[in-house]
Amino acid sequence: MSDGELRFDGRVAVITGAGRGLGRSYALLLAKRGCKVVVNDLGGAIRGDGPDTSVAQQVVDEIIAVGGEAIANADTVATPEGGRAIVQAAIDTWGRIDVLIHNAGNVRYGSIRDVSYEDFRAVVDVHLLGAFHVVQAAFGPMCDAGFGRIVLTSSVGGLYGNANCVNYGMSKAGMVGLNAIAALEGEPFNVRCNVIVPGAVTRMAEGLDISQYPPMEPELVAPVVGWLAHESCSVTGELIASMAGRVARMFVAETRGVYQPNWTIEDVAKASPTFHDAAEVLDFGLHGHVDHITYSFAMARSDS
Repeated sequence: MSDGELRFDGRVAVITGAGRGLGRSYALLLAKRGCKVVVNDLGGAIRGDGPDTSVAQQVVDEIIAVGGEAIANADTVATPEGGRAIVQAAIDTWGRIDVLIHNAGNVRYGSIRDVSYEDFRAVVDVHLLGAFHVVQAAFGPMCDAGFGRIVLTSSVGGLYGNANCVNYGMSKAGMVGLNAIAALEGEPFNVRCNVIVPGAVTRMAEGLDISQYPPMEPELVAPVVGWLAHESCSVTGELIASMAGRVARMFVAETRGVYQPNWTIEDVAKASPTFHDAAEVLDFGLHGHVDHITYSFAMARSDS
């Protein structure tokens, strides 16, 4: 072990969608650092069809081959019962859950106008509701134990939008709200929650022209997730982007805004260039709900 190596000895992690791509890289890295891992994956096609339980087992076999500990789990994140079963697998096997990484995903493209409701719900159920199902199942045990690290997965397609994937974009944007609330509610219990916004070439890149892409292996993202999952992680409620070797913080921000005691529609139209001016951006952070209100009230009071 090198000096200062951040390890996970004695820790237990649940990683959803860990049979391939990013999830597999997370599982292998944490296991090599001493973590016991529940490798959850249905093993299905990219749309979520045709489950194959051998996919998760293959990753478990890789972990065991290098001296680690892991078990395979093929429960679905898409139902509350599945979410509870995934977390319970860790508790039944090792008596605890310290880390939850929700990485499971599927893709079914479609525009707002044309996407079928079946395809819409199939993606929302896995990405968005799936996140809630596993977070809710893990949250109680983590808070009771006084420790937990949760890593959710968003996407630039959710935070900035992307055409023809409304189900995916809505789900990934929803991680912002779940992350903030889990971070706030977990704060008194040393349960930290953050979001990874990854960019990597995986199955989800099928059909795209990646010939001009720089190196974007999942292994470039895994160390960032490893830090967010580690007991030494110093942040909570944040969004951390990792793409092609670049790591950055993303966040919700506001302009300074303008105040006047009364408004007409015409006043708003006239003031629009001013309150859209992003020359000065306010970053309220984890407690932004309260700070936004406090700031707005202070601006009103300063005029009275």
